Amino acid sequence: MRRTIRIACALAAALAGTPALAQADFSSCLSGLRSAALSKGVSASTFDRATRGLEPDMTVIERMNNQPEFKTPIWDYLATLNDEEKVAEGQQMLRRYASVLAAAEARFGVDRHTIVAVWGVESDYGKAGGSMPLVQALATGACFAPRRQSFFRDELVSTLRIIERGDLNPADLKGSWAGAFGHTQFIPSTYLRLAVDGDGDGRRDLVNSVSDALHSTANFMAKAGWQTGNTWGYEVRVPDGYSGPSGRTKKHPLSFWAARGIKKVNGGSLNGAGNAGLLMPAGRDGPAFLVFKNYDCAYSYNGADSYALAISMLSDRLKGRPGIQTAWPTDDPPLSRAERRLLQQKLTARGYDVGEPDGRVGQKTRDAIKEIERQLGMKPTGRPGGRVLQALR
Repeated sequence: MRRTIRIACALAAALAGTPALAQADFSSCLSGLRSAALSKGVSASTFDRATRGLEPDMTVIERMNNQPEFKTPIWDYLATLNDEEKVAEGQQMLRRYASVLAAAEARFGVDRHTIVAVWGVESDYGKAGGSMPLVQALATGACFAPRRQSFFRDELVSTLRIIERGDLNPADLKGSWAGAFGHTQFIPSTYLRLAVDGDGDGRRDLVNSVSDALHSTANFMAKAGWQTGNTWGYEVRVPDGYSGPSGRTKKHPLSFWAARGIKKVNGGSLNGAGNAGLLMPAGRDGPAFLVFKNYDCAYSYNGADSYALAISMLSDRLKGRPGIQTAWPTDDPPLSRAERRLLQQKLTARGYDVGEPDGRVGQKTRDAIKEIERQLGMKPTGRPGGRVLQALR
């Protein structure tokens, strides 16, 4: 069965440039997916109802190939996820949902600042949960994606199982191109494994219940091995000429790192429970961190160091701690969301159509930036950086 689906999907990808042929082969691929879903306990009526009149959305493939965690320089990635707005909004959420977070802490042993940090990074505290219908997005990926077709197929089946069980209104199952949905962006298979009822109504609704979403996120972290009361890590200084091991998975006792001249960024001695890895996400000339088991829990949420560092640093900022102290190795500083909005306003004032100045940098904004860069004799990158903003000022 899997071989049949792969063959159908490969053929669909080859024909994707012709809409009529793509739709015809999408229908053929759906037939194979139907058999796979039925073999996993999804009823024929549920599959047919969920896929009736379904058309592929090829923007799924485009978004898959342009994931910000892997395409965006880490300083740009963190600049919008750890800016002052994000911190202020997170502190408001800590106050607004204090009782919910206290209950989640007591139930799962995960601190409230980390739970809220995940919420802030994943959906901007519920404001950006995604609008793609999950069945459509996942079926498109299962039939047309050049890789990870098994992932899309399995998540499609999990989505259909959610619909089959009546856990959520099918109309609420909207999210990202990869199927993540709700306040803290669980993919469907993770929902089936780890979503919990946080408000006591007997349902697990990560879309309409903040309590369910926050408790479910705490459960995710706990199941990933969260160590109550321990730190995720902290920023350190690495001596000049360091040539030892680095990377999240290359963990050693703190005595190992201390013997190599590594100290906290403020000059203090190393501390923490368990072994730690040395993370240098921008290379030797950028910030460095010692990371422990709790960092790995954040990493497991999305499988990218930039993502895990965004959660970890935001959780620190929500506790009132300072942000990253060491400068990033760039002469073109990153922009916060407020600065990106200002950049878009400046571009609009010069006659460029960049849409609503909302701080989200889409293709129109990038094209306008490229034109400005050409006028300034700069390499046309389309990147929203400090030099372009300063020039427009």
